[in-house]
Amino acid sequence: MNFELNDEQNQLYDSVQRVLNQHFSFEKRRELIRAGLWHSPTLMNHLGELGVTGLLISTEHGGLGGRLEDLWPAIKASAAALSLEPLWSSAVMATSAVTLGTARATPAAPLSEPPSELLPRLADGSRLLAWAHDEPGVGTTSGHRTTRAHRSTQGWTLTGTKSTVLHGPLAHFFVVSAHIETPSGQSRGPALFLVDHKEPSISSRHFRLVDDTAASELTFNATPALALGDPADALGQEETLLQVSLRGMAALCVDMLGAMEAAYDMTISYLNLRKQFGRVIGQNQALRHRAAEMRVQLELCRSAAVAAVVAADRPEDPHSLREIRQSKLIVGRYARQVCESAIQCHGGIGMTEEFAVGHYLRRVHVADHLLGDSKEQAFRLAQWA
Repeated sequence: MNFELNDEQNQLYDSVQRVLNQHFSFEKRRELIRAGLWHSPTLMNHLGELGVTGLLISTEHGGLGGRLEDLWPAIKASAAALSLEPLWSSAVMATSAVTLGTARATPAAPLSEPPSELLPRLADGSRLLAWAHDEPGVGTTSGHRTTRAHRSTQGWTLTGTKSTVLHGPLAHFFVVSAHIETPSGQSRGPALFLVDHKEPSISSRHFRLVDDTAASELTFNATPALALGDPADALGQEETLLQVSLRGMAALCVDMLGAMEAAYDMTISYLNLRKQFGRVIGQNQALRHRAAEMRVQLELCRSAAVAAVVAADRPEDPHSLREIRQSKLIVGRYARQVCESAIQCHGGIGMTEEFAVGHYLRRVHVADHLLGDSKEQAFRLAQWA
């Protein structure tokens, strides 16, 4: 599949690359981690100034009113740079949930910033969101979730635990999925809610994932929340969750593509520079075959990622979910292989903490597991057969 960026997308890609080159590097990344910092606020501010954080927000609320296709360059460049910024969690998943749902404040859930005022600050990057959907012991896209939303005369409250909330330590608000608890004690739903991180009833535990991404485990104990849309509209809530998931899986395909492209480029450069027994190791036939195989896998994943992004931007198409699952299966499987081959081609240095190539495999590993890994995608696709 041939996919050419238009002029505006190329300009955005060049701008993001320039910002990353000026304000971020692998060494800068290591410094942030050693200092116990979750991300680079300076870099996030620059990305906000470029409009990256507001691409999926309408112009009415200060965004650019774009599609996921327009966000492609920023996601890919960010992955290639091993950025720690919450583009996937905040600018894609949580922002999509807020913009797709109709937010309505209630007196019992007085957020510090109503959604109408929150969206412009999301657009300029001064506010960050986190997507809270996974739960302990529950699959990423399936399984029985136990977080419950209860409505009283005072409004909505949430009770339950969410695990692996990416970029939770950075978030000003959480977008939380919960099943509606009826007066009889039964559950229906799910529905989406917005929760202020300042709520005292939230217990949190912060940690880093294997690729050093910030994450949290959150426990809600009758925590006040704001419904996104109408929780009674089950079909509407399911549609919102589906569209958010479509965008999220497609964005993960692009993220993995950016990581494997960078790993491949590093490998080709290394093979053409590293000398052994008086000649560059890239002249070794076995390594040349390995590099050629990596290139084929890379091109396959590029086509699959394009297909995923195109499908995510047309959620009304009944085949979109299947196409995106197929893409995530392909990209997740071959991105691992490319990054593993990159490490093997580098030899022992590829396994060290101080060398970037191994970190791309870690990033791919995390991205593959989000919203269902390759095995789960294969299982889901088999159910359609």
